[in-house]
Amino acid sequence: MTGSTLPDGRYAEKRLDKGMSHNSFGHLFRITTWGESHGPAIGCVVDGCPPGVPITQAEIQTYLDKRRPGQSKYTTQRKEPDTVEILSGVFEDEDGALVTTGTPIALQISNVDARSKDYGDIKDKFRPGHADYTYLEKYGVRDWRGSGRASARETATRVAAGAVARKVVPGLRVRGALVQVGPHKIDRANWSWDTVNENPFFCPDPKAAENWAEFLDEIRKSGSSTGAVIEIVADGVPVGLGAPLYAKLDQDIASGLMSINAVKGVEIGAGFESAALSGEENADEMQNGPPGWPTFLSNHAGGILGGISTGQPVVARFAVKPTSSISNPRSTIDKDGNNTEVVTKGRHDPCVGIRAVPIGEAMIAIVLADHYLRHRGQTGQDVAQDVDTNLEWLPTESSF
Repeated sequence: MTGSTLPDGRYAEKRLDKGMSHNSFGHLFRITTWGESHGPAIGCVVDGCPPGVPITQAEIQTYLDKRRPGQSKYTTQRKEPDTVEILSGVFEDEDGALVTTGTPIALQISNVDARSKDYGDIKDKFRPGHADYTYLEKYGVRDWRGSGRASARETATRVAAGAVARKVVPGLRVRGALVQVGPHKIDRANWSWDTVNENPFFCPDPKAAENWAEFLDEIRKSGSSTGAVIEIVADGVPVGLGAPLYAKLDQDIASGLMSINAVKGVEIGAGFESAALSGEENADEMQNGPPGWPTFLSNHAGGILGGISTGQPVVARFAVKPTSSISNPRSTIDKDGNNTEVVTKGRHDPCVGIRAVPIGEAMIAIVLADHYLRHRGQTGQDVAQDVDTNLEWLPTESSF
């Protein structure tokens, strides 16, 4: 057996067959992300976007600004402007507007505030709850500077790609909100989409936002972290996206959301709560509505039946675990197998779920754009859109 000595002194096969693949997501609308947390830049390539779609750097930047770190004391204080550059795939039309050409769209974001020295003390230690151990075991080498590809820094590229995806499906609107921080949930009776952009938590309940501020102050000062639940609602989703078996729309939504760092659970519509409902309660009853369209009396299915969109709002939630990088000591081992303690210094989110809201929106948009193009490619026609899908929809307790 041909072998080599790894940095931790162990003897192992040369990892010629251990390259990191699976950096792409999607089928017809496909994104490939690249770059590391502490490298010179991160970016993505969007392949499959149809030609003639109007897009500007400012539009993409709007969504990146929602995710950008350092905007409040409740997120990491790493100061990254997250300024996006469009390197390819667009051209000025006859009117001087920037439109897609149908070729790969390359997007790049420079890293300007990385501090690798913050990780020097833990480069040989495994953070409990983190990917440090599994990365080293799988690949034999680990970028300890901010975790490399395991860092949530990578998700900025998804947000950029999601901005393009939103332009593909006509009439699509994707919005997200934080609905739980630690054990503290919102009161859905207070839900207001306008409130989401008026506090640092993307919280739709102003009273809950006040309580979260106090709770997160305590978490941050204690050197710990907490988890969260994010809800994404997509309005304007046409009927017919998805397939009944191995290309279910909800299946791909779950895959996209689970691919986000620190996500440990996904549910669609009523989700796990549907297990406690009766068949009568869970059924989304239908009545005759506008010409050619039914009216649904509830949305326990989250806008998807049998893997295919119904024309109702698509609703998904995902749970994010507490940040693994905390300043309180925890028991662990080092790369040589010695028992030790680890304390993470530097700048980290006390609740990574806050900045996961625009990331979840982006992944939903990417999935919907992909399925929109797949349906069009399979049937040769655009899918029909429910006349009521652009109406304001508030996800109250009675909705699902």
